[in-house]
Amino acid sequence: MDRGQTSLETKAVAPGAPGPSVMAPVRAVVRLRRRVCLLRKRRLPPGVGPDCGPQARRANPDQPRFFTFDDPAEPPSRTPRKRRRRSRVVLYPETSRKCRPRAEHRSRAQRCLLLLVAIVGFQVLNAIENLDDNAQRYDLDGLEKALQRAVFGQPAAVGRIVALLRDYLATHVHSRPLLLALHGPSGVGKSHVGRLLARHFRAVLEDGALVLQYHAQHHCPEPRAAQDCREELAQRVADVVARAEAEEKTPLLVLDEVELMPAALLDELHGFLQPQRSHPFHNAIYVLLSRTGGPHITRFVLQNASRALPLRPDGAHGAHSAEAAAAAMWAEEELRSSLQALLVREHPLWQAAAIVPFLLLDKRDIVNCFRDEMAGEGFFPEQARAELLAGQLSYYRVAGREFAVTGCKQVVARVNLL
Repeated sequence: MDRGQTSLETKAVAPGAPGPSVMAPVRAVVRLRRRVCLLRKRRLPPGVGPDCGPQARRANPDQPRFFTFDDPAEPPSRTPRKRRRRSRVVLYPETSRKCRPRAEHRSRAQRCLLLLVAIVGFQVLNAIENLDDNAQRYDLDGLEKALQRAVFGQPAAVGRIVALLRDYLATHVHSRPLLLALHGPSGVGKSHVGRLLARHFRAVLEDGALVLQYHAQHHCPEPRAAQDCREELAQRVADVVARAEAEEKTPLLVLDEVELMPAALLDELHGFLQPQRSHPFHNAIYVLLSRTGGPHITRFVLQNASRALPLRPDGAHGAHSAEAAAAAMWAEEELRSSLQALLVREHPLWQAAAIVPFLLLDKRDIVNCFRDEMAGEGFFPEQARAELLAGQLSYYRVAGREFAVTGCKQVVARVNLL
């Protein structure tokens, strides 16, 4: 058959061959064979050629030498390759904005964190608003103005009292009560401050039962047994704090003439401050008025009269420079620390107290006391007459200054003689 194909191909090439009726099928068979060989080359693996042409028959003598349209033997199956996992690389275009994928940006943990921050911020804001509301109930600004207007010669003491009350009354729930200890010699305004505090708290609390005024000489005179006084004081304090707890208010307890109290009453007062007491006893303000430490304060003021002058809002006794203010603050702190050390040796009650010393009053303060009392009794507050009455009192004269020995104690009696 190969020889026949060769002779046919030779006849197709030689000149003078028969007509197109014989050569057309031969050419179609040749084209078809070439196309089949080309398709086999594309499907077979590299290195293995199709069985087409004489070269393929010489390379593979075992192959059949006749043309067939059957596919050759299937090549051995290739071992499947393991696909390598490509690491996901996030590529950002050079000209665009680089953003993190949405799946990584929005996570539940971040949302929970934002929610927690919002809740904490809301709670803090609510607490600040509650602090303002609780402090406004007691009108401490009005109290400060009333004390500055009615108490002469004690600007530092008034400022410290208002500051302590403002810090304590900022919240209603406390871990311990506030104990204010007002100490000073006679006639410097301690009892007057106690009366003003009691009057103010009765007005703002709208309940007189939440303010207790206890005078040791009146409620516990000398013949009475100390144990009976102690039980009575404990019962009165318990009633006040229980009523205040029911109304969610802070009561005020003013105890005057504490230097005359027996040790049993001081022990009872000290027990009110202990942490093992029930919660209502922690929300209370105790104001103790005492002459204990009066000689120490008098001696300190006379020794430091020229070194640190008490600051006054009207600019008296020299210019108020920064050096004078610093010296006055240092002298006041030194006086408080030394006075507290002296009081603690007498009773441990004073260890937990906020000491507020009342200084001696000079002659100008005594003149103001006379004018205020004269106006209250219906007299015209004449300056010359007030100075004349103030000159009749006794004074300590140190470093060009005059400090009243008895303060404003005798002012009321002398005005009544007019």
